[in-house]
Amino acid sequence: MSKKRGLSLEEKREKILQIFYDSQDFFLLKELEKSGPKKGVISQSVKDVVQSLVDDDLVSKDKIGTSVYFWSLPSCAGNQLRSVYRKLDSDLQSSKKRHAELIDQCDELKKGREESDERETALAELKTIEMKYNELKDEMGKYADNDPAAFQAMKKAIEVAHVAANRWTDNIFTLRQWCSNNFPQAKEQLENMYQEMVESDP
Repeated sequence: MSKKRGLSLEEKREKILQIFYDSQDFFLLKELEKSGPKKGVISQSVKDVVQSLVDDDLVSKDKIGTSVYFWSLPSCAGNQLRSVYRKLDSDLQSSKKRHAELIDQCDELKKGREESDERETALAELKTIEMKYNELKDEMGKYADNDPAAFQAMKKAIEVAHVAANRWTDNIFTLRQWCSNNFPQAKEQLENMYQEMVESDP
């Protein structure tokens, strides 16, 4: 035997609304939670169902003293539904108007772009020019190393390196002279160490 299918949210909403329409009375939430199961809506879900009806303006609520009362009359529901219908109809008309405007814009943009031999020829020429441009761009990339700006930067870097090399060479000779003057007994040994460093330098 198959298990009985539970009510969908929309079915629960209809059941709760029927409670209001049948009695045309005011209810506390706890009273609705007691009445709900009689219509097939479990008490645990009554609060959420009622709130969804309040959110859609199908059920009204108001706080009187410390209690919150809920109510909904068939005439009020009819007015609310008519209000919703008018809003939806207004939105639909606005959408139709916007759709028509977009069609007009598309038609306007298509003017001057009708298929013709002249247009096809112009597009073909444009494509050829673009291909030639890309070829020249790639060719220029091959000669980037010969760029005057790059060459000048390289030349300047070489000059800086040359000056630095001369400065360090002078420093080494000055150091050799200082060591010879201050450690004459180790002069020969220092000369041999210097020659070994020169010969080992690639």
